[in-house]
Amino acid sequence: MPPKKKPHFQKAKKNRIFQDVVDQIQEAILDRRLTPGDMLPPERQLRETFNVSRGTLREALRVLEQKGLIEIRVGAAGGSIVRQAGMEQLMETFALLIRSGSLSVMDVGQFRTGVEGKTAALAAQRASDREVRALETMLKQARQMNARGDTGWEKFLDVDQEIHKMLAKISKNSLYILVSEMVHDNIRQYYDKFLENTPGRMAENLKDLEDMIAAVRTHQPNEAERVAEEHVHKFIVHMEEKEALLAVPKPKAADEP
Repeated sequence: MPPKKKPHFQKAKKNRIFQDVVDQIQEAILDRRLTPGDMLPPERQLRETFNVSRGTLREALRVLEQKGLIEIRVGAAGGSIVRQAGMEQLMETFALLIRSGSLSVMDVGQFRTGVEGKTAALAAQRASDREVRALETMLKQARQMNARGDTGWEKFLDVDQEIHKMLAKISKNSLYILVSEMVHDNIRQYYDKFLENTPGRMAENLKDLEDMIAAVRTHQPNEAERVAEEHVHKFIVHMEEKEALLAVPKPKAADEP
């Protein structure tokens, strides 16, 4: 491997000092002149190089930390260290969007329909015997939870989510894997609010999971995609129905003003 080029920072442009500092360090990280684990030059050296004040430099470093590009450590051995790019920031943002109500049931449902259909299709094409056995083990757990009735509902939802994430792993598509983790680690809030275990619902869901895994086992991508899309669509309908009921104002009692 050829030696990496060291970043050559320049004085920040006077008309956009703060943003220029952020941009220069970010570009050095993105084009791998700075790699995970590298320490940025000391603060005094950076201030002299960029020709900026302490406040401007520290604000720029805070922005880079918020982006997940560096970690600022304090103490005698402290400093700014380049981080490995990860999904933490995106996961946190997605979780906040769900908790704040910024993403509707329909938004999430439509997104899931397309993504999970394609994920299941790829899984059906690429699944190994070992991976199919892992799905079958999860399916067995789902059947056990279904047999418990109401007391198995919460655990059933857990297994359902794990099956979807496993299908993404089997797809061998890094982006689908990341998206699946992001969605299924945060979507439970919608389930808890809008999805009830009415008679037959767990059995209906179980049948979808059985059909989906059967299509993966027999390597039928079109069938796997169809079942996955219909499975998500059913959940959208159920949750929208409950959402509509929750939105209807309760009638006032006769003695209320």
